[in-house]
Amino acid sequence: MGVQSLTVACGALALCLALATAANPGFVVRITQAGLDYAHQHAITVLEKELAQLKLPDISGDFRIWHVGKVQYEISRLSLSSFHLPYSRISLVPGVGLQVSISNAFAELDGNWRVKMHFIRDHGSFDLRVENVYIKIHLKLGSSTSGKPTIDTSACSTRISNVRVHFSGKFGWLYNLFHRAIESRFRKILESKVCESVAKSVRSELQPYAQTLPVTAKIDAMAGIDYSLVAPPTVTAQSLDVDLKGEFFSLAHRSAVPFPPLVLALPPDHDRMVYFGASSYFFNTASFAYHAAGALVFEITNSVIPKGVEFHLNTSTFSAFVPQLENMYPHMEMKVRLSAPSAPFLNIGPDGLSLKPVVDIQTYAILPNSTLAPLFLLSLTGNVSAVIDVKSGHIVGSLKVGRLKLSLKRSDVGTFQVRMLQSIMNVLASNILLPRLNERLAQGFPLPLPDRIQLSNILVGFHQNLLLLGADVQYQPRGRR
Repeated sequence: MGVQSLTVACGALALCLALATAANPGFVVRITQAGLDYAHQHAITVLEKELAQLKLPDISGDFRIWHVGKVQYEISRLSLSSFHLPYSRISLVPGVGLQVSISNAFAELDGNWRVKMHFIRDHGSFDLRVENVYIKIHLKLGSSTSGKPTIDTSACSTRISNVRVHFSGKFGWLYNLFHRAIESRFRKILESKVCESVAKSVRSELQPYAQTLPVTAKIDAMAGIDYSLVAPPTVTAQSLDVDLKGEFFSLAHRSAVPFPPLVLALPPDHDRMVYFGASSYFFNTASFAYHAAGALVFEITNSVIPKGVEFHLNTSTFSAFVPQLENMYPHMEMKVRLSAPSAPFLNIGPDGLSLKPVVDIQTYAILPNSTLAPLFLLSLTGNVSAVIDVKSGHIVGSLKVGRLKLSLKRSDVGTFQVRMLQSIMNVLASNILLPRLNERLAQGFPLPLPDRIQLSNILVGFHQNLLLLGADVQYQPRGRR
């Protein structure tokens, strides 16, 4: 009984450790059957070209013909003129991977023959047609130690139903007598060569292309995104899901994110070829990274106020609301420093993206010797909503500011009515701070896309803890733009 209890305890401990090390994704890419079908079309085109370049070995041997005797033959310079894959499909195999089934494929090739019978020697050419070729390919999906996707051939089988050989030349009739033996040898050679070519094509074409999916994407001089796989891709009956870390990080110093990603569940949408699911964790790590990099600090002086805004950042303007400034710092220019005391957190719900940032506003008077005299420190809170779109493979956005609320945290110039400054802070927020932020957000953050992929027919949807982006894809072969 003690041994049994120990076994149960060890099993429970192992389960806890497994759960502790399992990481929820911050970002999920879902490829639907429509997306797989599109990728499959391009892959089959590549495979056709690979099969058309098959190198077949020479064939030689001998046979006996009644009343004629022993005949030695040699077949050489086998050359494929075409290999066609007219019917094929790709299927999701839950828990296993992908299966590609090809039927009714056919190929044509030609070559030379040479025969020796007693003292008779002759040579000629032949034509061969392979019909009703059936190929079944199993693809295994995984992830490398660096977090990149991997793909390999786990099984391959080829069955050729019909091989027809026609020999021409003076003694071509001899070859036509033993065509069954020749066709049998051709069939075995071709069946093995086809699967060799499939495995080679997966290794040389498909796997390197899958590796172009970025593990990290540099955004700017301050931050990047970690798009490494947190687990091998998951295959279900409806889709192929790829769980990514989906975490922003500071390029100067990467530190651990102080909050975990929540469980991310995508709805069963399937109208588009691909879906991107970005959790609130994804966006909040962006806020954390940029805050850690010191990017959420803005300094405003008269020089950055747009010309169309009739507002001057000086003590003369502010003395209408803080009268004591006129006596303490008359006719002096001012500086306003806006900073976030902590990284603002974004919420995603069915109504969209929203956040309630807290901003410290420190004001200074610029003295004649260019030193700064602190005036007062305000706290600004408000409701901010975000509009999201996708452009050129990037998530782009813009912010809209709702009601703002001011409070006084510290004053070096005495007491005053804080609410009187509300209109000035609205001007600073709407005409200076917001345009700066939206200019950066308009540049966007790159989506995890492999090379030469463009998105179209974009859908944007919101769910609890999830921004869902749907799109169709278009592959641009090399040499095309």
